[in-house]
Amino acid sequence: MATERELQHFLTVEEAYQTVLRYARRLPEQTASLTSALLGLVLAEDVRADRDSPPFAKALVDGFAVRSEDGAGERLVVMEVAPGQVPERVLGKQEAARITTGAMLPAGADAVVMQEHVEPAGPDRVRLLREVGSGQNVLPQGAEMRQGETILPAGTQIRAQEIGLLASVGKTAVRVYRQPIVAILPTGNELVEPGMAPRPGEIRNSNAAMLAAQISRAGGLPRYLGIGRDSPQSLRPLIREGLKGDVLVLSGGVSVGPYDLVPQLLREEGVEIVFHQVALKPGKPLLFGVRDQVLVFGLPGNPVSSFVGYELFVRPVLRVMLGKGEPHLARLPAAWAEAFRYRTDRPTYYPVRLWWAESGWQVKPVPWLGSPDLRALCRANALACLPAGDNKFAPGEQVQVLVLEPPW
Repeated sequence: MATERELQHFLTVEEAYQTVLRYARRLPEQTASLTSALLGLVLAEDVRADRDSPPFAKALVDGFAVRSEDGAGERLVVMEVAPGQVPERVLGKQEAARITTGAMLPAGADAVVMQEHVEPAGPDRVRLLREVGSGQNVLPQGAEMRQGETILPAGTQIRAQEIGLLASVGKTAVRVYRQPIVAILPTGNELVEPGMAPRPGEIRNSNAAMLAAQISRAGGLPRYLGIGRDSPQSLRPLIREGLKGDVLVLSGGVSVGPYDLVPQLLREEGVEIVFHQVALKPGKPLLFGVRDQVLVFGLPGNPVSSFVGYELFVRPVLRVMLGKGEPHLARLPAAWAEAFRYRTDRPTYYPVRLWWAESGWQVKPVPWLGSPDLRALCRANALACLPAGDNKFAPGEQVQVLVLEPPW
């Protein structure tokens, strides 16, 4: 158990990041059906081909199946083969079969001549206008995959193309790593739900909807617990309910004011507070704790602080739980497109707009009024990582940025 003195220590963002990763564990496997719900999940098993693909040699173009050894010249057209049909006989010497793209190549044939490269030569006869080589315009049996071959190894993140490949081998259910259940608990007497008209002194609860969207985008299953009021009677049962999932994310109530009850209530519910302060702007009062296998994050109540705290610490943990391997914060260097000055007492993640120019990545700051200003984030697609101090940047100077959405 950390001492009070340790809890007062301001961790750097990197120290806090590495700390939460030490507690993150991949979740158990489960069987999931072949639906779009697999998107973003990670395979927990190797998937093997149940048969050769293609299961037969097939034509890649519309034209005529021939024997290349017969050379150029005329051919007698003896049959027609369309997709889904089985050729009625073996192709003989100086014979051809009219064939459609995707259709099975007749036995005896080893090439397909495009229909543009032949001309009529009489009833049921065609003349080849050029030489043909063995294998021309033919996809051999098993060229894509062989029966029993591993086509998707365990650890593969499932995208639309993986879903298509699973369907092609008849895999209607697969083993994947379970999605984390993430409870969301916004706190504060001032909060009302988005559908309500705030009275004087009240604000709408934007954090719950925003966090639910962030969690869903990362592959987690958000579970909204409702608003916790600033009293033990309101917060305690909601905290208990939230601790039944894999992750509990609270917003608000984690600072040191008289209404910031969350840290003490978490301790009373058996949560070990691992750290409570991070040298970070926005988001200094940021709490992380654990109870058994449940991870607890106490994010600040201001929406930009809550957003940034989630991106830096919660999202990487969800990646580990989903089996997506070693997480990383996608940073890249970019050049300021204009002069920028910003003074800060601690490392700051400043909202910026990132884009690609001929000279490389460029950024410019968006107007930002601080941690309550959620509108500024809507103009941004990245966060500039600024050190503490008086930051003065000239156009063209480099800065590290944390990418929120790829700008391509």
